[in-house]
Amino acid sequence: LRDCIQTDIRYLSGWKQWKRTSSKSLKKVLSEVKELSSYLELWRHDIHSIEGIYCLMCIFPHSMCFCLLNFIIFILMFSFITLPSIISEYGIFNSSFAKVQPKHIEPHCTVYKPTGNQGLVYFYTYLKDLLSGTGFLEVTELFYGYYTIDAAWLSTLSYNLPLAYLLATFAYLALSLLWIIKRSVEGFKHNLVHNEDQFQSYCNKVFAGWDFCITDPNAAQLKHRSLQYELKTDLEEERLKQKIAERTTKEKLRIYSLRIFINIIVLAVLSGCFYSIYRATVFSQENSNDINNTNFQANLLVQYLPSIVITLANFIAPQIFSFLITFEDYSPAFEIRLTLLRCIFVRLASIGVLLFSLWSQISYCDTDKCKACGYNYELYPCWETQVGQEMYKLMIFDFIIIIAMTLFVDFPRKLLVTHCSCKPVQWYGLQEFGISDNVLDIIYGQTICWIGTFFSPFLPAIATVKYFIVFYIKKVSLMHTRKPAARPIRASSSNFFFLVVLLIGLVLAFIPLGISIAHIPSSKACGPFRSFNTSWAVVPATVLGFPTGLQQVLNSIASEAFAVPFFMVICLVMFYFIALAGAHKRVVEQLREQLVMESRDKLFLIRKITEAQRH
Repeated sequence: LRDCIQTDIRYLSGWKQWKRTSSKSLKKVLSEVKELSSYLELWRHDIHSIEGIYCLMCIFPHSMCFCLLNFIIFILMFSFITLPSIISEYGIFNSSFAKVQPKHIEPHCTVYKPTGNQGLVYFYTYLKDLLSGTGFLEVTELFYGYYTIDAAWLSTLSYNLPLAYLLATFAYLALSLLWIIKRSVEGFKHNLVHNEDQFQSYCNKVFAGWDFCITDPNAAQLKHRSLQYELKTDLEEERLKQKIAERTTKEKLRIYSLRIFINIIVLAVLSGCFYSIYRATVFSQENSNDINNTNFQANLLVQYLPSIVITLANFIAPQIFSFLITFEDYSPAFEIRLTLLRCIFVRLASIGVLLFSLWSQISYCDTDKCKACGYNYELYPCWETQVGQEMYKLMIFDFIIIIAMTLFVDFPRKLLVTHCSCKPVQWYGLQEFGISDNVLDIIYGQTICWIGTFFSPFLPAIATVKYFIVFYIKKVSLMHTRKPAARPIRASSSNFFFLVVLLIGLVLAFIPLGISIAHIPSSKACGPFRSFNTSWAVVPATVLGFPTGLQQVLNSIASEAFAVPFFMVICLVMFYFIALAGAHKRVVEQLREQLVMESRDKLFLIRKITEAQRH
């Protein structure tokens, strides 16, 4: 073939020969660059090692992706919010800033005295501030209250910081949404092909699953283990399907009754968690500012009580759900999904209960002075910063719990099982590396980051460091202190479901952010929106500064006259793509039937030829 190609090249013109040679060289360079860039991929070797041994590809790549996503979000917030504030404040590049005092606002609404440390400060005070975001951290770039300038000037250029703050918030939410949708579409395609025909998937693994480019013995061993794990999972699922099909009426009645009873227990656990979080939040709000309480440790415990109760609920409830799910006799993939739904409901609802309690306290006004501000200025002079502190504490406590579980639970248990031959200890064994629990930690932490970034622009940087450290903690836990799940679980089929649950977490994050931006009055004593009634009010105020023609265009786009036809066009486009997808599906089914018929025809011809040769 190479000789034929070289012969054909001889008869080409000089331009065509150069064009073909350049195209070939460019493809080779791009291939080498792509191969070289794969070695720069974060945790590439670690993930491949884990994949070959345990095939937990649904957990560790998510940690890598979230680490990169949060880093990009941090760069976005730092570039458009923090950096202009720092440059203008210190007069770098001949820059300056402007602060506009709020108009038609009572003077008492603009009073904000951060709880900074003054005089001699003990070490444990710094430790408390580091864990809670108070004290010296409250007045830094970490929280919303630091960004009090209204405009930054660089030479003759003006920079609208309030508008940039709001647009950067919309940008990181949109970026996260697009990232999840992109990965979900890829997972949906894989899931659709995988679930189309189980026998076809089995044949693909047996006859076309090996990578013949592998030359390294270690890589071959990793690939062998990966294929073995996939085949084991297929057999496990087929065994469960056969078991379900052979159930008698009595067995079905027993298992359904047991499932109903277990779901009642689950509802009781959920109710207990929500009530505990609600009571802890109310008690903390009522007693954390008690000036008569001279016991520093008790006051500190009361202040952190909501975060502690939420962390305990998030730790205890998944353990109960993981224990109960083993009695419901579901498939491994469905066990992960059901356990995840139950646990993520506890975690996301716990954040919702906390925010609802805070907002009820923020919006509660029983005096004329308070009503003049629009929020409880006495308890929350800068309520955005205090909400950011709560999100900060939740993330820090979640990180502490992950480290504490590995150091003080998994390692001692590993030592006991290794060095103690007692039957109870050996029967108890090592803790299993639960996929649902670990994915739940990722989704929970990312939801906190999405909600808290508006109130704490540096929270994505903390989340990036957290995910980076947690990756190695989880790796050490999996390799040395825990054992893989006794029942095999297909990571590839569950990957799409994890992304869907993550999408639910992002959509739920839109709700508190939307309420904070559009409904609750912004603080008049801190932040970039001091001069506006709400954070969203900066948008119409900016539009009023546009030329009259552009204002009319934007008003027309925002009117019902534009929205109704636009919605109808979107519906027509959606129906068209649905019909197109249905047509493509029918064509695929016809092609598959045609392939089956051709295979039967070939078998028929082989039989005829064999019979003719015999005669």
